[in-house]
Amino acid sequence: MQGTLSVWLAKRGLVHRSLGFDYQGIETLQIKPEDWDSIAVILYVYGYNYLRSQCAYDVAPGGLLASVYHLTRIEYGVNQAEEVCIKVFTHRSNPRIPSVFWVWKSTDFQERESYDMLGITYDSHPRLKRILMPESWIGWPLRKDYIAPNFYEIQDAY
Repeated sequence: MQGTLSVWLAKRGLVHRSLGFDYQGIETLQIKPEDWDSIAVILYVYGYNYLRSQCAYDVAPGGLLASVYHLTRIEYGVNQAEEVCIKVFTHRSNPRIPSVFWVWKSTDFQERESYDMLGITYDSHPRLKRILMPESWIGWPLRKDYIAPNFYEIQDAY
């Protein structure tokens, strides 16, 4: 079953894949990384003017990485806002996704956190650098294949 947004995108020849609905009935769509920047602008013009959240996760050890965007249509006089979840998958060998900072400014720190923890590079992001880990940190701590460096706690420090 396709949702209204998926049908709307298909009628206009915009490539996407419906991943179904979550437990709240919110439609989830998969967009290819090379199409994401243009489809993001189209979604904004369509009315998805609020980025509720952006996050990322490691799908499987050695597998794909995913960047997830939760978008909402906020309109005056509408009691139930329309929402959609967008997933953009990328290969971990060269994880690159276009940044949507220029569409939704609120994604600034969220894309930076995804970069810091999983190593996804958001092309054209104005300040893409580590935000939680020190700049000297090696690796991407939330990847499932991440091997933590050897840390030794100082014991009996008193």
